[in-house]
Amino acid sequence: FLSPSSKEVFTQTSFSPSLLFRGMVQHGLPLEIGDTVQILEKCEGTNSLYIHLKIAHIKNKGQFETVVPTEDSVITEMTATLREWGTMWKQLYVKNEGDLFHRLWHVMNEILDLRRQVLVGHLTHDRMRDVKQHITARLDWGNEQLGLDLVPRNEFSMVDPDETSITELYRLMEHRHRKKESSVPASTHHLFVHMKSLMSSNLGEELDVFFYIYDSRESQPLSERFFVKLNKNGVPKSSEKTERHCTLFVDLGSSDLRKDVYIVVHIIRIGRMGAGEKKNTCSVQYRRPFGCAVVSIADLLTPDSKDDHLLKVYTCNTESDWNQIHDNIIKKVNSRYNLSGSNTGLSVALHLLHGDIEQLRREYMAIFTRGVSITRKLGFSDVIMPGEMRNDLYIMLDKGEFEKGGKTVARNVEITVYALDADGQILRVICSGEPGEDEYHSFVLYHNNSPRWAEQIKLPIPVDVFHGSHVRFEFRHCSTKDKGEKKLFGFSFVPLMQEDGRTLPDGTHELIVHKCEENTNLHDCARYLKLPYSKANLPGNSQTMKGTKESLWITSFLCSTKLTQNGDMLDLLKWRAHPERISDCLSKLKEIDGSEIVKFLQDTLDTLFGILDENSQRHSLKVFDCLVHIINLLQDSKFQHFKPVMDTYIESHFAGALSYRDLIKVLKWYMDRIIEAEHQEHIQQVLKATEYIFKYIIQSRRLFALATGGQNEEEFRCCMHELFMSIRFFLSIPGRCVCLQAVFLQMFPAVYGELLKLFTVREVATFVSETLGGLPSASRADCPLEAVKLHCIAKTVESQLYTNTGTHKHTVNNHFRYEDLTVIQVEILCSIAAYIMPVDAMLSVCVCEHKHMFSNSCQLAVIAMATVLSRVCICGLHQARANTLMIVCVCVCVFQGEFVACLLTLLKQMRDKHYQQLLQKFTSKDELRDFLLQIFTVFRILIRPEMFPKDWTVMRLVTNNVIITTVLYLSDALRKNFLNDKFDYKVWDSYFYLSVIFINQPCLQLETFSPSKRKKILEKYGDMRVMMGCEIFSMWQNLGEHKFNFIPAMIGPFLEVTLVPQPDLRNVMIPIFHDMMDWEQRRSGNFKQVEARLIDKLDSLMSEGKGDETYRELFNSIIPLFGPYPSLLKKIERETWRESGISLIATVTRLMERLLDYRKTLDAGAWPLSLSPPCLLTHSLSLALSVQNFYKMELNKEEMYIRYIHKLYDLHSKAQNYTEAAYTLMLYDELLEWSERPLREFLNYPMQNEWQRKEHVHLTIIQNFDRGKCWENGILLCRELADQYEAYYDYRNLSKMRMMEASLYDKIMDQQRLEPEFFRVGFYGKKFPFFLRNKEFVCRGHDYERLEAFQQRMLNEFPHAIAMQHANQPDQSIYQAEAQYLQIYAVTPVPDSQDVLQRDGVPDNIKSYYKVNHIWRFRYDRPFHKGTKDKENEFKSLWVERTTLTLVQSLPGISRWFEVEKRELVEVSPLENAIEVLENKNLQLRTLIAQCQTRQMSNINPLTMCLNGVVDAAVNGGLARYQEAFFVKDYAMNHPEDGDKIGRLRELMFEQAHILEFGLAVHDKFVPQDMRPLHKKLVDQFHLMKSSLGIQVHFPVAATTTLNKELHYHLFLCPLLQSISVVVLLLEQEFPAYVRASPVHFTNGSPPNRYSSSSLSSQASNEVSNITGQSESSDEVFNMQVSSLARCTDTSTHVRAGEFSRPVHRHKHTRARR
Repeated sequence: FLSPSSKEVFTQTSFSPSLLFRGMVQHGLPLEIGDTVQILEKCEGTNSLYIHLKIAHIKNKGQFETVVPTEDSVITEMTATLREWGTMWKQLYVKNEGDLFHRLWHVMNEILDLRRQVLVGHLTHDRMRDVKQHITARLDWGNEQLGLDLVPRNEFSMVDPDETSITELYRLMEHRHRKKESSVPASTHHLFVHMKSLMSSNLGEELDVFFYIYDSRESQPLSERFFVKLNKNGVPKSSEKTERHCTLFVDLGSSDLRKDVYIVVHIIRIGRMGAGEKKNTCSVQYRRPFGCAVVSIADLLTPDSKDDHLLKVYTCNTESDWNQIHDNIIKKVNSRYNLSGSNTGLSVALHLLHGDIEQLRREYMAIFTRGVSITRKLGFSDVIMPGEMRNDLYIMLDKGEFEKGGKTVARNVEITVYALDADGQILRVICSGEPGEDEYHSFVLYHNNSPRWAEQIKLPIPVDVFHGSHVRFEFRHCSTKDKGEKKLFGFSFVPLMQEDGRTLPDGTHELIVHKCEENTNLHDCARYLKLPYSKANLPGNSQTMKGTKESLWITSFLCSTKLTQNGDMLDLLKWRAHPERISDCLSKLKEIDGSEIVKFLQDTLDTLFGILDENSQRHSLKVFDCLVHIINLLQDSKFQHFKPVMDTYIESHFAGALSYRDLIKVLKWYMDRIIEAEHQEHIQQVLKATEYIFKYIIQSRRLFALATGGQNEEEFRCCMHELFMSIRFFLSIPGRCVCLQAVFLQMFPAVYGELLKLFTVREVATFVSETLGGLPSASRADCPLEAVKLHCIAKTVESQLYTNTGTHKHTVNNHFRYEDLTVIQVEILCSIAAYIMPVDAMLSVCVCEHKHMFSNSCQLAVIAMATVLSRVCICGLHQARANTLMIVCVCVCVFQGEFVACLLTLLKQMRDKHYQQLLQKFTSKDELRDFLLQIFTVFRILIRPEMFPKDWTVMRLVTNNVIITTVLYLSDALRKNFLNDKFDYKVWDSYFYLSVIFINQPCLQLETFSPSKRKKILEKYGDMRVMMGCEIFSMWQNLGEHKFNFIPAMIGPFLEVTLVPQPDLRNVMIPIFHDMMDWEQRRSGNFKQVEARLIDKLDSLMSEGKGDETYRELFNSIIPLFGPYPSLLKKIERETWRESGISLIATVTRLMERLLDYRKTLDAGAWPLSLSPPCLLTHSLSLALSVQNFYKMELNKEEMYIRYIHKLYDLHSKAQNYTEAAYTLMLYDELLEWSERPLREFLNYPMQNEWQRKEHVHLTIIQNFDRGKCWENGILLCRELADQYEAYYDYRNLSKMRMMEASLYDKIMDQQRLEPEFFRVGFYGKKFPFFLRNKEFVCRGHDYERLEAFQQRMLNEFPHAIAMQHANQPDQSIYQAEAQYLQIYAVTPVPDSQDVLQRDGVPDNIKSYYKVNHIWRFRYDRPFHKGTKDKENEFKSLWVERTTLTLVQSLPGISRWFEVEKRELVEVSPLENAIEVLENKNLQLRTLIAQCQTRQMSNINPLTMCLNGVVDAAVNGGLARYQEAFFVKDYAMNHPEDGDKIGRLRELMFEQAHILEFGLAVHDKFVPQDMRPLHKKLVDQFHLMKSSLGIQVHFPVAATTTLNKELHYHLFLCPLLQSISVVVLLLEQEFPAYVRASPVHFTNGSPPNRYSSSSLSSQASNEVSNITGQSESSDEVFNMQVSSLARCTDTSTHVRAGEFSRPVHRHKHTRARR
């Protein structure tokens, strides 16, 4: 902690803690690592070890002062950036962005390591520069990846916007943005190759592997060969030396990255002559072909390319084709090669890298650290770098022709290659195998006198031994007999340099094979060097040598920066030896290849100036032309890197002290003859070389003056004046040589710096001013020369000539008019403004004087640029009403931001007196009005998000700071000139509109920024929103009675400002609404307009994500807001209209409450609604419905009500709730009439009459009902629409509508519909939203959704909720708890359409619809035991508590759930329960038997299982339990009122027996053979059951074939004759805990009920098993098999006519009640 006891003050010292300190002690200061603390006083004693003292300085002294350590700015930036990254880095882990998380971690560690290097301070200047460059590159990369702001930099340091001009800041930002956006593709590429292994089953010998890059288009290699030695196992030898098996093929050009460029691999084995030969005593080994592999470079450029490759290895069918095996593989000449083996492959890693080699060393440090060899390209790269040293000779062994030599078979020829110096000593320079060998052995082709090798050998022979050296080729026959010796039979040689000093020319050479059988004959080189070596060099009379058949063909290629093969170049460099040929040598210089010239650049320049000094009279013109040729040669992109070489030559090596005279004379000679010149191209080349010509002139004169003490100074100045006179005369000629004038003006600014070396600033300024002044005046602004002149002026302003304060009086104002500004003119103004510092910083008289001179220009420029910008923007508005980005495109693309930067720079420099002078220049109110409108328009455009790139926050903040400062100055002019009787609505409206846009712009919403970024902005600029808000409030108060003009227009904009989450801004702006209400009350007697506009705008703004809970509370608060101004509610309470005002506040508050909940749910999705979880959609739908009802019930705002109808419709559509979507849209349909009333364009509806819109809505509803499979409702709408078509005689559409109606009928009968389940949900606790809190709902589940899935869905939506495990009603403690409780269980629908469900003959497809649609009531049964429980027979005391829930609306409707309006509770006695169980089971049996009879079942298993369950349960005591419980005397005596019910139960038991008997007869008819034993068992058990009931068997089961139709009708199909009425499925509605529901469609229409295990005991489940006789597993199988029967719709296919007939009653569809 810091103690104030000491009086010693250290105002410029700070410290940074090394450890975290939480400051929990008294006087403690909580600190984080890296925090800076200013030390004001120091205690006596020693400093803590955890404190690091730093020297610091203080910025913005006062309340917002900032302590900045005086350390390297890069270190400061690193510290701040790493701390900001640290927080975001952790969030990456949370968001599961693993790739970026790990990459950023590596970069952060790398930056920390580099930071330590910088802090230590032991780096050299160049190394420090490289480290800083690397650091900034890493910082920029991380900022870009994390979406942070672009940092403006000058070199490597951040630029402080306060310490640089806006134009300079803009240029820095633009440069960095352009560099980031349009990254120039690397022109240099490199291929990394890592040889891993050769996998093959037949290895056993060592291998030589050669990699090289091959151009199949040109059929020639592009690179050297990289050699890897493999051991007998196929892995590299010396694996610890990575440079032996890793290489980098460097300097590949962009043109080399194409699909016909390949990586070729040749594999040579080292061993016996034949691969299959047996091992013998011979120790001689031969190099023999093994295989070849190729891969295209293009394969490495694909996005899915991997680094590791397994290349197939091929071998040639004929060994003589080995030299072209790679071509055959590439061209797929399959007849000449085949696979070396199915399991043979070459494992290599290939990776293509981009950029220069130094960049790769930084980015891929691991590759270079572990060691990698460099394999060069054959020849120079696309860009030749100065200082590159190469002297490599490449020799290709092409082919040979040899005689048999007296043998019966062809020879096995091996070539041994040696490089020897002038003394005959062998040089160890061969690099085509192991590096630095003294010999090279070619591979051997078996029995081939015409071998073709195509082997490349590299000879890096030093330059100093190149002269006199030669290469010798020795030919030996490799015998396969005896000891396998190699016998010499001849040799060839080739000298490397010719007698005239030229090297061996590139190309193919046919060498003579000299006979030689003894090695000793080759020891003396002098003997054979006298012999001819090439047949091309043989004298004409040597016919014997020419006729020999033996030859060796080689191809040589020299890549050297020191040696040349060009004779013309040698002649020029040795000009003193042949003085008479100087003229020819100079003439031929232009024909020499540029690479030869740049190789000898310094020597060539020395030669030219040497000739000029000694022969100036004769050769000055040609020397000048050669110099111009060389200067223009360096403009080529291939040689542009040699410009620094020429600059260095001029500064350090140039010695032509007398050359300036001739150069001036020749240059003047060209200038004087430009008009007369016939070859304008050559003159143009001369003008392009002007910059370097002047450099040579100036340097030559300086050397002469240094050597002579300044002699001939006047002569030199006179010559220069004459030269500039010629130049001015040339420039003053109009029309005839515009192109040449333009070329000179482009090069002219580069001369200023050279002239300043010998002339004073004023003299050079005079030269420039007179030269530019001599240009012909342009007749029009679009003259090409005028643009070039302005570019020249712009470069002049940016040059060091203008930066000198002594030349500022030579302004550029005379060169253009402010009223017609162009882009380049603005650039000039920007460059001028960049050197103007704020008035506070101008201390010198000279600068202040200049500032005064610039003031008038500044004012003119502000007016002009505001006019031009506004004109362009307004033009863009008219041209692109439908495209708002057009304005931005005009401003940014056409003007390239220069207008913006210049205008802002000028405005930044202006102070109060400048604004006063500016405003005084307007002589009339109209002029001032136009200016204000224009400048406000420009400002509105500048603060648009599209104006600058997204990450230009620094530029946006600077722009906003200038804008608010300017607005504060201009607001005074607005008050003084446009109030009271001079009031101008347009200007004031433009002002308010600008202010609102300014406050709402994204870059000022500090709440969205990180804490560190927010702190920086507040320290530098403060909260500009509050400043502008105070200005709005002040201006509003000044309006007085003119406030009427802005009510209600400004309600929306001001409301948008108050929704910004800034407390001070809200406190300032909310009182304005009281003012508006008060003034509207005075004018109209009410404030309905204010209320309407406030509510409408509030809805749209909050839907856009604005506003929060704090705002809602603040709006309804009684806390004072702005200074002495009371709260809005308190102020209203004092008014006479307080009741309506308070009502409005309450209404707005309730609306905001609903809108906030609605938006919160939408925001929780974080993804499109079409992809969001069903729970979020459900919540969103409920909230949308809540807001919709609010608009309808409380506000009676039909338009907003309709809007939310369509919002709810869209939500349903995205959630695929098509039925609910249709019901929702019907709300709008009910508001429409079949009339011709015209309707305006609204939402997505075009302008049309009401009839057309209602028709469109009808069709949309029908379509949704169709997609939701609610076809019955669609039929009603089809009929209504058909009636309208018929009334209008629109028979075409009537026909279509009738066909649509028919198709819906077909779908009802043909398509399957799933019956949804329904769930009751209770929301208890105060933590739920207001519209859910302590309420219960019934929800319609999704298809296939069961209780467990629905419960999980709800828990996902409310992750903090607690699931209640019982179905009892909660007590008050749950209602009032500060928590969330969910109570969920399944309920059974109670249909109202019982007439349809009970009607005979109605197909199940139709009944299934009425079971689950238009449902208002739902049931839930809870079993319990009343009284003493009988353990022997639990049915005696088993009661059922039946709860009936009534909803506020029927399901389905406009929502998938509705609130419960009423609860009813009844108890069902055990006897009534038993009756319902039997009725339901009998009905189920009859349904299954009927389906089996009519062939609706695909198999009989459901009937079998049902029969087995009932019969088996009855045998095991199921029905007997009922007899014991209810048929005893005690029960009848105790319950005399149940006599009828007991009779009904007995009747049902007997009825069940008869149904079972008939069912077994049907079962016998259809049962398959393999189930006969089961059927027999069922029959036997049925007899036992009847015996126990005392029932006689009327019909033997075996006699099923004799059943007649009459008996069939009376016994089973006609329950009326048997006194069996149609029963309703009460058991499965009221007793679902005991019966698992089945998807079978029962005839009475009662659907099954399902319960969760949480609400029932396992004991009760066992009881149900006993009653129904079904096990859980068998019931599930039953359900599965029967559910597929719903697709069978024809229930009468197998019923013959006449079997039975019934009256069929047509059922009328009634429109669903909602």
